[in-house]
Amino acid sequence: MREYKLVVLGSGGVGKSALTVQFVQGIFAEKYDPTIEDSYRKQVEIDSQQCMLEILDTAGTATMRDLYMKNGQGFLLVYSITSQATFTDLNDLRKQILRVKDVDEFPLVLVGNKCDLEDERSVGTEQGRNLANEWKCHFAETSAKTKSNVNEVSILRCFVHIQSNLVSLYTHMHSTQIGNSVLMLRAL
Repeated sequence: MREYKLVVLGSGGVGKSALTVQFVQGIFAEKYDPTIEDSYRKQVEIDSQQCMLEILDTAGTATMRDLYMKNGQGFLLVYSITSQATFTDLNDLRKQILRVKDVDEFPLVLVGNKCDLEDERSVGTEQGRNLANEWKCHFAETSAKTKSNVNEVSILRCFVHIQSNLVSLYTHMHSTQIGNSVLMLRAL
């Protein structure tokens, strides 16, 4: 069974764990408990083939970050719409991914979390879209609390985007095709 590693990165307190747990287990934890590192596995079907999606939920600190980045096949970069600083921090994270991967571009998904806190918003949706356009990546606003855009379809669409871009990117970089492009994805 093929395995894919998806790494969730962002500053502390943006809701990386809440998003991951909501996607994998369908629950929302009200209490904030800073993550050291958690790994979750979810079986999915890609191109009519059973695959294991491993999601690494990382701490919001720099410790071990290079290792996460080296081993990741795709990345969700998460910020809180209530904190401009967490949005700004993502530029450095993306640069670090590109440095560790030794590439100019790498597939990722930009995620603005906590969209249920609209009254506290400090990062506009347009800012997120503009950054995603600049980075040539997928963008979504989510709420782990209300399950907005956290359902399997939304997260798996992001993963399809990552995987199909990985194939295109590596095909272009190495002039050889690796793996199959992702045509269909369905959660089990």
